Amino acid sequence: MTNTQTVQSLFRPFTLGKLSLSNRTVMAPMTRQKSPNGVPGPDVAAYYRRRAENGVGLIITEGTVIDHADSSNQENVPFFYGEDALNGWATVLSEVHEAGGKIVPQIWHMGARGNVNEYSQDEILGIVQEFAKAAAEAKRLGFDGIELHGAHGYLIDQFFWEKTNQRSDRYGGSLLARTNFAAEVVKACREAVGPDFPIILRISQWKGSDYSAKLVETSEELKQFLEPLVDAGVDIFHCSTRRFWEPEFEGSKLNFAGWVKHLTGKPTITVGSVGLDGDVSTFFTKGSGAGNASLDGLIPKLENQEFDLVAIGRALLADPAWVKKIRDGNLDELIPFTPQALQTLY
Repeated sequence: MTNTQTVQSLFRPFTLGKLSLSNRTVMAPMTRQKSPNGVPGPDVAAYYRRRAENGVGLIITEGTVIDHADSSNQENVPFFYGEDALNGWATVLSEVHEAGGKIVPQIWHMGARGNVNEYSQDEILGIVQEFAKAAAEAKRLGFDGIELHGAHGYLIDQFFWEKTNQRSDRYGGSLLARTNFAAEVVKACREAVGPDFPIILRISQWKGSDYSAKLVETSEELKQFLEPLVDAGVDIFHCSTRRFWEPEFEGSKLNFAGWVKHLTGKPTITVGSVGLDGDVSTFFTKGSGAGNASLDGLIPKLENQEFDLVAIGRALLADPAWVKKIRDGNLDELIPFTPQALQTLY
């Protein structure tokens, strides 16, 4: 069973350039739909502050959409543009920093309503610039970096995946060509924020519409996929999986985050049912909750430096003090995840 001694590696500091974290825990981005008209209010600020007060090393906000007609298809998802929404995020930022935390917004475009073939090259360039504008606003407000959502079948990932990208221009065709849109987004954001502002890119094999989907089948293909993204300016890769303990490729014990770090030398964030006894698919397919689980399978991987940071999703959603309780060994006080946790902001 996990105890305070075995989790020490989870509470070592992490530093990358100007980003200094007190420990290796990350709050995973989780859509809450609690921002009417796209504006995060005081309840959203209090929600994030509670995690900062309880020791989360880095908070990645829920997805915040850019200023584009297709960027959101859900109500009450926060914007990252416009005076009211940005003022709301300034309050969130102030509360988190006052509590001693670090926070980055996840910059998001949910995807083409049809498919990416419908976008002209001029429209693509416009979308790229909207990502860059959001990045610039994040730096202006004083955030500690940004995360670009390039996973789970949303827009950037629609360009990555051959099943949703049938373009025949420079944005489609080969695996390398399908990375061009993401690389242009990263480059534009890098130009907007300068060399020292951290850019995280979230990637996944699986899609919201297909848990068995694969962008790449081999480590060689993964290397080819990652190289242009590194060259574009990604600082940290957030490697989304349903189960962090599963090896990514046959014949290796490394998970997705482990392989990405091995191939790029860049820091990686692992994620996927950390602290829970059921993966995220059971919630979406069955609406079921999950019990608390030991971290014994996670800690050796972290100690072996297979990855650098650990993102916690539903466990931290259910229990704002999850990190503090793990640190202090108060495992009997952990609150299990239930679907009802999604209905509240606490």
